[in-house]
Amino acid sequence: QQFTQPITSLANIANVIQSTMASAERIFELLDEPEEIPEAVDAQVIGTPQGAVQFQHVKFGYKEDTMLMEDMNIDVQPGQMIAVVGPTGAGKTTLVNLLMRFYEVNGGKITVDGVDITQFKRGELRRTFGMVLQDTWLFNGTIRDNIAYGREGATEEEIMRAAKAANADHFIRTLPEGYNTVLNEEATNISQGQKQLLTIARAFLADPEILILDEATSSVDTRTEIQIQKAMGELMHGRTSFVIAHRLSTIRDADLILVMNHGSIIEKGTHEELLAKGGFYADLYNSQFTGRTLLEEAV
Repeated sequence: QQFTQPITSLANIANVIQSTMASAERIFELLDEPEEIPEAVDAQVIGTPQGAVQFQHVKFGYKEDTMLMEDMNIDVQPGQMIAVVGPTGAGKTTLVNLLMRFYEVNGGKITVDGVDITQFKRGELRRTFGMVLQDTWLFNGTIRDNIAYGREGATEEEIMRAAKAANADHFIRTLPEGYNTVLNEEATNISQGQKQLLTIARAFLADPEILILDEATSSVDTRTEIQIQKAMGELMHGRTSFVIAHRLSTIRDADLILVMNHGSIIEKGTHEELLAKGGFYADLYNSQFTGRTLLEEAV
C-alpha cells in the first residue's frame, strides 16, 4: 500500500490537471471573444414606436469570409404581419438575431421607425420587441410572478387582464393555488401548451410594438393549439409581427411572406402570389398538404 498510494495520488492529480486545462481553455476562449461595439454616446430614445422596420442592403455572415446574407432588403410597414418560412438552417433565426442586435451587420443597415438600430441603446431597442418562442422561458416562482415579469410594476388587475387576453385565465383558476401556484425549476407541473399561454400573457402585459413569434405548436393537443393560435391572433392585432412559420396553413393571411434558403430571401410576396409563381414556396406548401391528405386517406 505504501508503494501504490503515491502512484494513485499522482494519477488523481493528473486527472485534475487535465480537467483544469479543459476549463481554462473554455475561459480563455470566452476572453478572446471580441467586445461588443460600444453604444452610441448620443443614443436616441424611441418615444412612441410605430413599428416600421427596414433592412437596407444588409450583408451578414457569422464568419468574415462566409457571408450568409449578401444584399437583404425588406420594407415592413407598421401593423403588418411578416411570415418567415424556409427549411431548417435557412437563416430564419439569423434574421431575428440581427433585428434584436444580438449580432452586428457586416454591411448595410437595419432601421426601426427610420432610425438606424445602432443609434439606440441595446436595452431600449429590445424593449420595443416582444418574443413568444417555442422554448418557453419560465422560472421557479408563482404563475403571477412569471406573468408580471413582462413589465415591472404591473398591478394585479393588469396581470389578470393579460392572462384573460391570452386565454390562460381559465386554466390558471382551475389549479388548486390559482395565480399563486409555484412552478418548479423546469415548469414540469404544467403542460407545454399552458407554458406557451403564460408566455403569451407575459407578452400582452409587456405591450410591445413589434412581435417575434415562433408559432410551432407540435407538442400540443388540438384544443390547446386552437387556444394558442387564437391568443397569438389577438396579440398580433395592430402590431408589427414577424412570425417564424412551420405550418404554412397558419400564415395564409400574412401581408408579406419571406421565403428563405441558405441565408437569402429567395422569394417574397403574399400567399396567392407565391403559389402562382410555382416556385420553392409552392413546392413547400403542396408537399405539406399532399402529405396531410395522404395521411387522412390512410386513416
